[in-house]
Amino acid sequence: MRDIDTIATAITAAETGHLVLATFHTRDALQTVDRIIDAFPAHQQTQIRIQLASSLQGIIAQTLLPRKDGKGRVAAIEILMNTAAIANLIRSGNAHQVYSYMQSGTVPGMRTMDYSFKELFQRDIISAEQARARAKDIKLSKSEETRVEGKRLDKRTR
Repeated sequence: MRDIDTIATAITAAETGHLVLATFHTRDALQTVDRIIDAFPAHQQTQIRIQLASSLQGIIAQTLLPRKDGKGRVAAIEILMNTAAIANLIRSGNAHQVYSYMQSGTVPGMRTMDYSFKELFQRDIISAEQARARAKDIKLSKSEETRVEGKRLDKRTR
């Protein structure tokens, strides 16, 4: 969705009980929320936040990363589910706090993009460099960084 009329129509349809699936060219769930709200003029943004908070069910964001083995790409996925707390953050204009809430792990099934990057790295599907290059805030332990082909190096081989 790229224009205000399409976004407004989608929000109205969702409010009336229709299932709306839409795509945005954004990197993560928070950027998607911001893109929807920022598409509207300032005098309409409060109303849009209220409508979005009440009708949104969830956001799934994905990005494709090159596989470490060079055999194609793998999807890293972020999942945001609209809970009462998330809806309140959106409605009150505090969407910037959504990522912190997602990181807290309070709601099973929600996951951040950073979590996906780290999981793909730990499963030896992407490199540490790929994980770090795309992540907002990722920490890899020394033992994770010294792995070879999914196995931790022992002291003799370091």
